Amino acid sequence: MNRVILIIILIAFVNVSSLICKTNKMEDAQKMSITKQFYGKTPDGENVDLFTLTNANGLQATIINYGATVTTLKTPDRDGNFADIVLGYDNLDGYINDPYYFGTTAGRFAGRVANGKFSIDGKEYQLSINNGANHLHGGIKGFNRVVWDASIKETDEGLVLELTYLSKDGEEGYPGNLSTTVTYSLNNENELTISYKAETDKPTIVNLTHHSYFNLSGYNSGDILDHELTIFADFYAPAETDWLVPTGEVRAVKSTVLDFTIPRRIGDRIKDAPAAFGGNNGGYDLNYALKNQGRLEIAARVYEPKSGRVMETYTSEPALQVYTSNFISGGVVGKGVDYQKYAGLCLEPEHFPDTPNKPHLPSSVLRPGETYQHTIIYKFLNR
Repeated sequence: MNRVILIIILIAFVNVSSLICKTNKMEDAQKMSITKQFYGKTPDGENVDLFTLTNANGLQATIINYGATVTTLKTPDRDGNFADIVLGYDNLDGYINDPYYFGTTAGRFAGRVANGKFSIDGKEYQLSINNGANHLHGGIKGFNRVVWDASIKETDEGLVLELTYLSKDGEEGYPGNLSTTVTYSLNNENELTISYKAETDKPTIVNLTHHSYFNLSGYNSGDILDHELTIFADFYAPAETDWLVPTGEVRAVKSTVLDFTIPRRIGDRIKDAPAAFGGNNGGYDLNYALKNQGRLEIAARVYEPKSGRVMETYTSEPALQVYTSNFISGGVVGKGVDYQKYAGLCLEPEHFPDTPNKPHLPSSVLRPGETYQHTIIYKFLNR
């Protein structure tokens, strides 16, 4: 009899605990909000909206459906003072004329494709050329220059912003109708999560990533040379000198200025970086080979000593492009700032650039019946 009573008590406890957890999760979800407002019109007359994601801790991300672009990201320093930590513009015109991909979704193929050419199943395709003799970040009108369909959706984890775009067969030279979804969420663990999903009706290539320029001191605070960077990678993909197309090799970072396996100040060896992997105007702009084996794991950590802000980047992708905004040279004004060299740090989880022409690297080919998907998490902390 006592055993029966004990079992009943245990079942009741489990049910109550489950209900409490579910209630707490629902309460947390209710503290997260997404609002929508009109942002502007494109030259073609398409409406663009701005969505504001806010969590219970006051973190805030604003996203426009032009380019599926993050326009602001406000996080607290160690004293609780909030600042916008991404480079960007004041209005839609800035993003329409943007030469740097500030905050955008890069695709269909992030990074470079040598000579804009690749083959699938013996058939060669020619993509648009927009970077010397190469194809970069999806071409002349990549995913950063289109208006995405946007909707706010409720999930068990809270509200999310879902952006969808149908890239038609032949767009920028790519084969296949590619149905693409990018989902943004901001939870109460201070994690901005970006999830990607794509399906095609013909064999094609896909490589999507996020292209924010982060400055943990604030977008208007100068350069990122004092930021301390850790990259969880023992190897990198060297690139040729002229246009930074990867050679296809994978080399160890040990005993080079590319070694960030322990925390290092970005500015300490940045002037020596070109000798290590080719001329790139004095700074880091290369792909690191991650250890994650397709699992969602930490790829990089950035710490800004003055503010105490820390950002961790998690990904399920095999590589991480690290770029220190070497080619920004002034003359582009956004949010009242004339952006200069080293103004921001890009951490772009992705497949290796030019993988369509490097068959020994992880494949970026997507076929009908398959689903391309990966997740990026930018997590914000203080120290």
